[in-house]
Amino acid sequence: MAFDLTIDVENTPGALAEVASAISDAGVNLAAATCIDSGERAELHILVPHPEAVRHALAIAHLAVTREREVVVVDVEDRPGVLADLARRVAKAGVNLELVYIATRNRVVFGAADLDGLRAALDGAR
Repeated sequence: MAFDLTIDVENTPGALAEVASAISDAGVNLAAATCIDSGERAELHILVPHPEAVRHALAIAHLAVTREREVVVVDVEDRPGVLADLARRVAKAGVNLELVYIATRNRVVFGAADLDGLRAALDGAR
């Protein structure tokens, strides 16, 4: 089981370092991270196995998780076409993806409102 946590931060130098430091000080290893800039703010997504420690560490640093969701993480081969193959499986199952990013150790993270449908679509790919 893995969780994608969204943290809304000011888009300033050092913002990522502050978040990463708070999380590492709590002893949590980030399995993936991605950041989307929207001007003055940035949306940071992180992948963790246990969100409780991260929420607590961020609260101490006066930061907050703005969204938390369970996601499906798929181990994949590092080769052309893997993401396309998985995306076709999800589409064929009629599941609308809301989140996709690459994690460490050749893994792809998928998020969808229909988590059960997503799991079923990707069953066997994990």
